[in-house]
Amino acid sequence: MAKTMGKNQEKQDDQMAVLKRILQYAKPYRGYLILAFVSAFISVVVSLLVPVLIGRAIDKIIGKGNVDFNGMKQILLVMIFTIGISAIFQWIMTYCTNKITFFSVRDLRMATFNKLTQVPLRFIDQNSHGNIMNTMINDIDQISDGLLQGFAQLFTGVLTIVGTLVIMLVVNVKIGLIVIIMTPLSMVVASFISKRTYNKFKEQSAIRGEIGGYIEEVIGNQKVVSAFHYEDRAQEHFEEINKRLYDCGVMAQFYSSLTNPCTRFVNGLVYAVVTISGAVSVIGGAFSVGQLTCFLSYANQYTKPFNEISGVIAELQSAFASARRVFALLDQEIEEDIEEEVTAKATLGKINLQDVSFRYNKEVPLIDEWNLAVEPGQRIAIVGPTGCGKTTIINLLMRFYDVDGGSIQVDGRNIKDMSRKELRSKYGMVLQETWLFHGTVRENIAYGKEDATMEEIIAAAKGAHAHSFIKRLPNGYDTVISEEGDNISQGQKQLLCIARIMLTKPPMLILDEATSNIDTRTEIRIQKAFKKLMEGRTSFIIAHRLSTIKDADRILVMDRGHIIEQGNHEELLQKNGFYAQLYNSQFKQTV
Repeated sequence: MAKTMGKNQEKQDDQMAVLKRILQYAKPYRGYLILAFVSAFISVVVSLLVPVLIGRAIDKIIGKGNVDFNGMKQILLVMIFTIGISAIFQWIMTYCTNKITFFSVRDLRMATFNKLTQVPLRFIDQNSHGNIMNTMINDIDQISDGLLQGFAQLFTGVLTIVGTLVIMLVVNVKIGLIVIIMTPLSMVVASFISKRTYNKFKEQSAIRGEIGGYIEEVIGNQKVVSAFHYEDRAQEHFEEINKRLYDCGVMAQFYSSLTNPCTRFVNGLVYAVVTISGAVSVIGGAFSVGQLTCFLSYANQYTKPFNEISGVIAELQSAFASARRVFALLDQEIEEDIEEEVTAKATLGKINLQDVSFRYNKEVPLIDEWNLAVEPGQRIAIVGPTGCGKTTIINLLMRFYDVDGGSIQVDGRNIKDMSRKELRSKYGMVLQETWLFHGTVRENIAYGKEDATMEEIIAAAKGAHAHSFIKRLPNGYDTVISEEGDNISQGQKQLLCIARIMLTKPPMLILDEATSNIDTRTEIRIQKAFKKLMEGRTSFIIAHRLSTIKDADRILVMDRGHIIEQGNHEELLQKNGFYAQLYNSQFKQTV
């Protein structure tokens, strides 16, 4: 029993902590909050006058043929004016709460996106992209729905309950106390259901993220799915996740749908008790018929907010569950960075790796006490079997991941003493995986230099041998390409990515299979362009086709995170070691 109570208390504390964090985003808009509260107060107070006016109007009907029409007319005019005032302030309150909600959710979404740009790459790599997107979009929308429902109805609900309770106690203490005594029964029922609703909506939110991640995974790799005839198995897996989401959703909706009818049933009992007690009072002469009508209206107004509040419990519980996922993302550690230094000193490109150690998984060794010295302007090629650590070196040079031990220095400065922006501005990087965004060809080339002139963009495109195919596009450099670049070939996408680097002319280069998707004839031209671009620039080249790195000043041969051989092409062939085996395996002629 004590353990259950402890869990319930922990859950309540958790919800209060989440609510406080949500309200922090509403704090800058407290002006709207104050106006909403004042408008709600005026709207509720004015609306509470209506039952009094109705009671007085009924009491003007004295008997058959004895009706005070003039008195009723005046009361009706006051009633119309009162209802109008209440409606106007109700509208103002709704407007203000909408403003608070949408501004708060906007800021929350901006904070979440900003967090995603600051979290370590490790977090992005280790979490489903679809799940992250679901948190950014669906979970924040769910918070918006919960806030929108909660603000408007909690304001008016609490004020209405307090106002009607005070008036009922003033009119008749005995009947008022009966209402108060029976009220907790409605609250107990709502509380019992809401606890179970919260658990189900929390589970539903997690499964929704899982299914979002799976959908993004399948759609993003549809060609592979089709190539391996995986459609049926993908459908089965999707149906399994979808069934869990369905089962959880059904139970969540079942519990949430119980709340309103159960509270309405209890409130109906309250109304019935008040009616019978009031009728007895009328017979005893303590009440007039008009006063009884007035009291019944207040009893109805008193119980109505409980129905409304309980009706949004499902939305609130779902919002809390979604908020926990959003705040879990916001609580991720960010990449600590130092302030960027403004320096006019040119980058020489001298790289030193001293006793560098790194592991993605602490239990799985990868790079241990790695040492490398690169002189300015040298072209360093990195080769080796898959998983040997080639791309890991690039990740460490760019500080996508930080070393676990040792240090990496650029021109004598530890890269941890440089801001990431400063460090990465020194490199130009072309990856095997191309990335283009929805925009024109011109905008995609100028991605790293937005103020580039058209002449500079064309010169970069010519250097990357992309100008000819760009001119053949429907609108040339103003042709809009899709996010996935489906309206151009893979090789053409690679050429545009190379043109970006040609435009920025960085002091150092990283080429990770930069020509892997280009035909042999164009590759020869690109290699010549790269050779010109690499003159005087420190360059790191990752290649599987060893024919492309013959001219490298030094070739590092890696295996299982260690440099097992190094030298130029001719020296490594003469050693007749691992590199020679790799090279000969690619050019061995079958007889």
